Amino acid sequence: MSIQERMQSPTPPFFVKLRNWSLILAAVSGTILTTPVALPTIVVQVASYLAVEGTVASAVSQAVTDGSQEK
Repeated sequence: MSIQERMQSPTPPFFVKLRNWSLILAAVSGTILTTPVALPTIVVQVASYLAVEGTVASAVSQAVTDGSQEK
């Protein structure tokens, strides 16, 4: 199965929810990172880790298939 077919095939419901929450997490952490006020270093560092985690989790969740379309 090619990457294009994998990304277009149906995703199981659990991974759809995980993808949506990961996108929300990445968006919130991105907002924290771009605030114009000075935040403590630990807050910025945690937000950057959460942004990476949210982005990776959403990409992996999108690539999961239910296996019904395999050849």
